[in-house]
Amino acid sequence: MRIFSGIQPTGRKHLGNYLGAIRQYVEGQDRGESIYCVVDLHAITVAYEPGELTSAVLDTTALLMASGLDPERCLLFRQSDVREHTELCWLLTTATPYGELSRMHQFKEKSEQQRGLVSAGLFVYPILQAADILAYRTDEVPVGEDQQQHLELARNIAERFNARFGETFVVPTHRIPAVAARVMDLQAPETKMSTTGGTPLGTVQVLEDPDDIRRKFKSAVTDSDREIVRGADKPGITNLIEIVAAARGIAPGAVEKEYAGAAGYADFKRDAGEAVVELLTPVRERYERIRPDEARLGEVLAHGAEQARAIASETLELAREHMGFRELRVSSDGT
Repeated sequence: MRIFSGIQPTGRKHLGNYLGAIRQYVEGQDRGESIYCVVDLHAITVAYEPGELTSAVLDTTALLMASGLDPERCLLFRQSDVREHTELCWLLTTATPYGELSRMHQFKEKSEQQRGLVSAGLFVYPILQAADILAYRTDEVPVGEDQQQHLELARNIAERFNARFGETFVVPTHRIPAVAARVMDLQAPETKMSTTGGTPLGTVQVLEDPDDIRRKFKSAVTDSDREIVRGADKPGITNLIEIVAAARGIAPGAVEKEYAGAAGYADFKRDAGEAVVELLTPVRERYERIRPDEARLGEVLAHGAEQARAIASETLELAREHMGFRELRVSSDGT
């Protein structure tokens, strides 16, 4: 089985990114051929600083390795180093209905956040994401719950392309974590935790100082009840239960059972903070050792890109051939 996923280049990854995606990447190394990509081309679809882009790629690479990605057991590369992604994106653009793109929730959300230019790149972002996935004839994509719609588009594109031009792409399936697939903001538990759109006190960064993490959990919004159980009317406590379960590797029901006799929320919120500190501290410590060696990080990405191109180029050539871009034959005299 081949597993693929991409991640935006920023070292400021939060707890939701870690539980919903990064930890799945690490586990994927034991389940199949794993290919992971730092998607810097996606990052330029919104406002960004060109001078900071390379550093952000290295930040993210170091964080992934600190989390457990092993370049000896997976392919890890920078998206822009494999140009097959962009050519395949254009081919897929001609086979994607405008109407499907216009229904993408993330385009609507991100375009509303842009104070200046809303780029066409942001609109076709899901097609580039589909190209990322389909270039590797991917069987499985580990994603957070918020990426389900984009993966469904990639499936639709693959099926439509195969039906129109002949069997070219594998139609991928998604893998969403059973627990904490959508981590919510600690201060606004009706909304997803987010580095850009979340509240400062409600967003827990993977590399954050342990005392700051504890403070955020102690101040987490709950409700006026005392019972530590999940429920539609208890978004704050439900979120904390899911986080504790994911951090400890147990079922949410086991967390509810453990705290069934609790007198209130204070001790539970403290314990939730400690569980997350225990989970993330080794990642932060490894990151601090890995990040300074930029030459090593560059070598990892370059080697990964070389291997990735060998796979993606075969898929691209097959797509080109099926679409009619066959190699031109030239006579021996050049005419």
